[in-house]
Amino acid sequence: MKIAILGTRGVPNHHGGFEQFAENLSQYLVKNKHEVYVYNSHNHPYQESTWNGVHILHQNDPEHKVGTAGQFIYDLNCILDSRKRGFDAILQCGYTSSSVWGWLLPKKAVILSNMDGLEWKRSKYSPSVRKFLKVAEKWAIGSSDYLIADSLGIQKYLKETYNAEAKYIAYGAHLFKNPNSTILAKYGVTAYSYNMLVARLEPENNIEVILDGVVKSKQQEPFLVIGKHDTTFGFYLKDKFKKSNNIHFLGGIYDLEHLNNLRYYSNLYFHGHSVGGTNPSLLEAMASNSFIIAHDNMFNKAILKENAFYFSDAADVARLLIKKKSDFSTFVLANYKTIEEELSWDKINNTYEQYLEEVIAKKA
Repeated sequence: MKIAILGTRGVPNHHGGFEQFAENLSQYLVKNKHEVYVYNSHNHPYQESTWNGVHILHQNDPEHKVGTAGQFIYDLNCILDSRKRGFDAILQCGYTSSSVWGWLLPKKAVILSNMDGLEWKRSKYSPSVRKFLKVAEKWAIGSSDYLIADSLGIQKYLKETYNAEAKYIAYGAHLFKNPNSTILAKYGVTAYSYNMLVARLEPENNIEVILDGVVKSKQQEPFLVIGKHDTTFGFYLKDKFKKSNNIHFLGGIYDLEHLNNLRYYSNLYFHGHSVGGTNPSLLEAMASNSFIIAHDNMFNKAILKENAFYFSDAADVARLLIKKKSDFSTFVLANYKTIEEELSWDKINNTYEQYLEEVIAKKA
């Protein structure tokens, strides 16, 4: 198969969930002798034309100059380039800035769209942008041959709202098997004596709620906030909690060995995502033997079931901060087993490969 992956900032991952997904799937497909192309922003840190056998197609991305509007231009450039490549299938990651150009997608390729989460619910967007995203969601459905939902909640939503069928394929994670506590010294913490979260610093990820709970609890264990913080909301959070000496904003950490060790040796791992599908960082936490405290919503509960504690507000967070990982080893083991038996990257990638082969054969 000749496959293109659009809708990410590129590989290797320097940004987020879809980039991590593209990184894993593209390498898997290449190992299985498929021809794979991933579109990268022209200012991505990796500037070579191939990466681990994956072809890299750099396209102009003016986001750093013009802001969010640059994402639309970048996606347009990627779609226009795809028209001359003769791809068998194009896998689109998300739709927020690409579905407006859906009519330009090549007709001979099979178009598959991973519909991400409920983007129009994200509180970081203005009312007018959220209204646009609801329309963009509909456009993406109309311009795609097949839809993919990364959570059962999204699959149900698409069926109930648009009567649209979506193939359920979750994200995956690699099992973390080689902990190394010496890495902790770099971050000034010791094993099981700190709590943490990993997320983009955006309102709908409930970071402010979690940190309000940390302050409310009056506990002084270090709390690590991992995620890019050079954003408007990030600056707001850092200013609001600047007097809380136990809250440490570490920025983004993309060294998975470091990140997995931090998760493995944490006491509590907070997951506040509320409007997405199956968030990759949640699966990675499960695969790293984290003891998880998650925001109470259908997406998180579909994955964690009864093997986590849930919070809705700062008072819940403050109350749960007294929990100790050592008392809930059954939760930790059950979540690890879920990754091992259902959500390993090998299983997820294999499902994608089989589905791509199936839909391309139908097109032929």
